[in-house]
Amino acid sequence: MKLIDLSYPLEHGQLNFPWDPKISVLPHNTVSSIGYNITEMSLSTHQGTHLDAPFHFYDDGKTIDQIQLDRFYGSTTLVDLAPNGYLEAKTPLTVEMFEPHENKFQQGAKVVYRTGWDRMFGKPEFFSDFPTLTLEAARWIAERRIGMVGMDTPTPSTDWKECHLILLKQGVELVIVESLTNLDQLPDQFTFIGFPLNIKGRDGAPIRAVALVE
Repeated sequence: MKLIDLSYPLEHGQLNFPWDPKISVLPHNTVSSIGYNITEMSLSTHQGTHLDAPFHFYDDGKTIDQIQLDRFYGSTTLVDLAPNGYLEAKTPLTVEMFEPHENKFQQGAKVVYRTGWDRMFGKPEFFSDFPTLTLEAARWIAERRIGMVGMDTPTPSTDWKECHLILLKQGVELVIVESLTNLDQLPDQFTFIGFPLNIKGRDGAPIRAVALVE
């Protein structure tokens, strides 16, 4: 049994979407100044590896602290859309790409899909040219009423608003896990662990996503 880290470290000046708050991780005091190290942090709830709650796009949607803990942990299936390689920039992720894996999209299931886009993390293109879920594919996923969908892109789709409205609407309410990495190290089946900070009344949170592999 082993643990595989699926998360990016958070660090000062890390890139993010242009309209999001910038991350700041700065020493506040040090051992030499007051006897201990303590750090001041300022960042978006959607910085780095993180997850979305329905409140992210719906004012009446569930917030992070209202989601049951078992939604962030459990048996998970990998859908590798680029076995032994990676998808090119701006590749549309279509229904036809997911249909061969339809048996994995059972009601309540946790599914993570891999495109190989984590290779671009740290570059501006990571946020602009990622493989993008079509709205038809988003509706296909939503109709299957799975419980969680994760990905190695910074957001599911360049049609970000419309896609989130599909995946987070009442009756669907997926937990969306974004900006995963190291998915090429995973088997088809693993245990996902990705608990968010318990931020009361808010829309998302960074997570330390980990895969437990037998």
